[in-house]
Amino acid sequence: MKYLMIDWIHNFSDEPIKIYSEIDEQRNEIRKVELFRDGKIGYATETIEFGGCRLSIYPIPEIEEIATDPQFKPIEITKEEFEKVWQSRVKIECENI
Repeated sequence: MKYLMIDWIHNFSDEPIKIYSEIDEQRNEIRKVELFRDGKIGYATETIEFGGCRLSIYPIPEIEEIATDPQFKPIEITKEEFEKVWQSRVKIECENI
């Protein structure tokens, strides 16, 4: 598995500014968390879609390819970093439902 955090630099109020993805060996998303400027979140798994978040139906490009677009600032993160975001964001949202 690989884990990415992508800062998305834009001015759209209805799009996330930070995207966390867990990616398998074929570069398919397994889990994703999206953070929005106003504090809202979205998350998705193969069986759950919340807050408008969906897994990509296409393999995720390599980090170098993503970085060629200046609006995206991708970095590879650790599994532990991803899990911390997943656990804190998804758990909080589930408690508020």
